[in-house]
Amino acid sequence: MPGAHSAIASVRHKLESALALFIELINTGTELMLGRVCNTHQQWLCRQLADCGYIVTRQVAVADSGRDIEQAVREALAHADLVITTGELGPTSDDLTRDLIAQMLGWTLREDATVLAHVENFFATRKRPMPVRAKVQALVPEGAIVLPNPHGTAPGLAMEVCLNPFRPDGKPSWLVMLPGPARELHPMFVESVLPLLRRVLPLEAGFVCRTLKTTGIGESLAQERIGGPLQRLIDAGLELGYCARPGEVDVRLSAHGVDAERLVREAEAIVRERLGSHIFGSDDDELESVVIRLLTERRQTLAVAESCTGGCIAHRLTNVPGASAVFRAGLVTYSNETKQKFLGVRAETLARPGAVSEATAREMAEGARRVNGTDYALAVTGIAGPTGGTPTKPVGTVFIGLADASGIVVEQNFNPFDRETFKHVTAQQALEMLRRAILGLE
Repeated sequence: MPGAHSAIASVRHKLESALALFIELINTGTELMLGRVCNTHQQWLCRQLADCGYIVTRQVAVADSGRDIEQAVREALAHADLVITTGELGPTSDDLTRDLIAQMLGWTLREDATVLAHVENFFATRKRPMPVRAKVQALVPEGAIVLPNPHGTAPGLAMEVCLNPFRPDGKPSWLVMLPGPARELHPMFVESVLPLLRRVLPLEAGFVCRTLKTTGIGESLAQERIGGPLQRLIDAGLELGYCARPGEVDVRLSAHGVDAERLVREAEAIVRERLGSHIFGSDDDELESVVIRLLTERRQTLAVAESCTGGCIAHRLTNVPGASAVFRAGLVTYSNETKQKFLGVRAETLARPGAVSEATAREMAEGARRVNGTDYALAVTGIAGPTGGTPTKPVGTVFIGLADASGIVVEQNFNPFDRETFKHVTAQQALEMLRRAILGLE
């Protein structure tokens, strides 16, 4: 597709020109290549960097073999201003990144007393014997900046490759090596790496990025509503992007340069006008956190009765700090017997029209609100599949009930997905139904 390749090349050129930086991310780990774990570092780091105006130009993943790591770093240093590696800094025999890079660049590794003291203290405070091999994590290339790791033992490392033997233009490159565990990498990157980048690789142009989060509207329809009105701003330098996930579409607005703030501000006003109540939040907002915030502000309470979602709604709500102030109970009434026992659903309702029906969703919501004495109650019942469907109620059929002081409403949806996606989308629809009720939206 020549046109597609041309468009991609144009966007890449635009980004590189705006930022004047080539950034490469190298994720190491054989488990990535075997598909045993997801490459979440790529998504998280790219997002963190992009939000600060540092756009990753290229990303690669390699197995934790010496040859693969060395080749990837060598290729990256040949053209990148910033190279970030993740993983393989620990004490085990397959943690090769630090040693390989030092050998490749001719750097001497020396034991850092501060790092060694940290490693020893890490084990001492946990009353665990320190393996002899753990001391290898205190070996630091001479001249490197040590990035503290309060959540683990392996420090991060940052260094400027001034005499870069691999780069034809002779320009220096910065190399940052981060540990693999996310609980260590995330705080280290935010607290140590980003301040370092702003100091040693400052951006030449301003950068502003805003993401508006929507639900209940598809990507194509969202684009249809806002694409035309935003065109003049796009022509002036606004960058518009979409990210569709089950039940959500993110609209990303960003710009570089002196007019970045104005462009994004004007674009956000247009998007909010055109997409209206489909926008439930911005940037890092999650629908469940918005719901908890709304309930907290109004001092209202919620109970949930779930069948087909198996606790997914309650799980998402209780992931939000402070949920205990408003969330009273989550009941997983998976069987007909538990629907009767804990929610008071009538036997005749379960017999006909059945457990997956508007009537059952209505009685589940009513029972959950009555039993728990809450302002609101959500209830879901449906067929997650892959079996259990009928011609009149195919797999994916779901009923969502919402009870409050004004009465009970039931919404019927059709979510013909795999079980996990079905549960997530159904939970999203239920939370959105509640958000709209709290706000008094249609």
